[in-house]
Amino acid sequence: MSGIIGIFAFDKVWKASRFIYYGLLALQHRGQETTGMAIGGETGINMYNGAGLVDQVYNENILEELNGWYGIGYVGALPRENQPSLVREGDNEVALVLSGRIFNEAELAREEQVKHWSNQSELLARLILKKSRGDDLKSAASEVMRMINGVYTFIAINNKEEMIVARDSTGLKPLVAGSFGFDYGVFASESCAMDVIGADYKADVNPGELYYLNQYTVERKQVLKPNPKYCAFEYVYLARPDSRINGVWVYEARRRIGEILAEKYSIDADVVTGIPETAIPFALSFSNKRGIPVELGFVATGRKTRTAIKPSQFERLVGVQLKLNPIKPVFRGKRVIIIDDSVVRGTTTKNTVTLLRNKIGAKEIHVLIGSPRLVSRCPYGIDVPSEDELIARHLNDDEVAKVVGADSFHWISLDDLVKAIGVPRNKLCLKCFGG
Repeated sequence: MSGIIGIFAFDKVWKASRFIYYGLLALQHRGQETTGMAIGGETGINMYNGAGLVDQVYNENILEELNGWYGIGYVGALPRENQPSLVREGDNEVALVLSGRIFNEAELAREEQVKHWSNQSELLARLILKKSRGDDLKSAASEVMRMINGVYTFIAINNKEEMIVARDSTGLKPLVAGSFGFDYGVFASESCAMDVIGADYKADVNPGELYYLNQYTVERKQVLKPNPKYCAFEYVYLARPDSRINGVWVYEARRRIGEILAEKYSIDADVVTGIPETAIPFALSFSNKRGIPVELGFVATGRKTRTAIKPSQFERLVGVQLKLNPIKPVFRGKRVIIIDDSVVRGTTTKNTVTLLRNKIGAKEIHVLIGSPRLVSRCPYGIDVPSEDELIARHLNDDEVAKVVGADSFHWISLDDLVKAIGVPRNKLCLKCFGG
C-alpha cells in the first residue's frame, strides 16, 4: 500500500517541496514505513527519501535544499521500497513514483535489456527514459503504459520541466486531479491531500488516462481502453473519510454501511461504539438509524497507527494496544455493540472482547463488521495474510463468535457493500471478499 502526489506549479517562484510535504502528511495513512520526494528546478532534479513517518524524515534544512517548482512525493508501507526512483543517462533525468504492482517486470526488463533496477518504480523510470531518448516524455510514457501488465498509478518528472501522470485501465489504485486556479497541476492518490494544501479537486484521472504537463500546456490522452475495477476496500478501510475517489465520497459510503448494518441486525443493546478511526462513521450512522446511544469507546495512545498495514504480527499487536485503550465506563455492566471495519485473523478482536468482558465487565458484546468476509489474499499490493490465516475463510458467524468470545458476530454482505459504495458491481474489485 502506498500514496503518491505530484505538483506542477507553472511558475518558478513556487517552492514545491513544502506543498508536497503537507500533501504527504495527508496521505500518511497509506504508508508509514518510508517516504521520499523528488523536486525539479533550474539545476535539475534533487531527491531525498528515508525510512519513517513524513514529519520524522524531513526537516527545515532538507525542504530548503529541495529547491524547485515541480515535483513528486511518496509514502509507502514497505521499508525496501525507496521511492521516488531517479535515473540519469547523460544529461537526461527521470524521477518516478509508483503506487501499485507490475506483474511482468522480468519480461519487460529482458525485452528492453534493462539489467539493473532496485524496484518496479526504477524499472519504469528506466524504460521511460530509454523510450523518450531524452526528448519525447509523453510518447514514451504512453508506450510504457501499453507494455505494462499490472495495476498502477505513477507520476514522473524529468529535468526538462515536464510531468507525466498515468493510471492503468482498471483504475484499481485511486488517483485524482486538481488545480491551483485554472490549470490542472496537482495529482494525488486521494483528494484529502489537495484539501490540505489548498488545491481544488477537479476530477478523477480516468482509468487508462495519461496527463502531460509542461510550462505551456496540459494535455490529456486516453492511452488504454478503460475497464474499471475500483478497489472496494478503499471505501471500507484504506482511504481517509474526507476523501473523494472515483466520484464517491468515502464518508458517505461508510455512513451507508452503518445504516445497512442497522437494518440487517436487530440487536438489543445499551450502547454502540466504533473502533477508531475507520469504523466511527459506521457506528454513528448505525446509532442514528436504530436509536441506540453511540459512545466514544476507545482512545488512541501516541501516534496514529494503521495496524492492518504493519509489516509484522508483533508490530500489529503493539499497534493494537496503542490504538485501542478502552474507556471503562462506556462498557462496564452494559450490552455493547462494537463495529469494526474488517477482521483478518481475529486476534485483535479476540483481545478486545476478552479485555472488555473479563477486565472491564461488559454484560454482552456483539460485533458487527463493515466489510464482507475476507477470504482471499490481495494480489494487487494490499497486505492481506495467506488464506489459511483468514478466520472468515474457515468459520461461520457462530464459530467466529465463539473463537473471539463475543455473544454474536456478523459481517455486511457482499451485495450490501456494493449497494453502500454506490458503484456498479462490475466496476468494483471484490477479490479479497470472494467476488
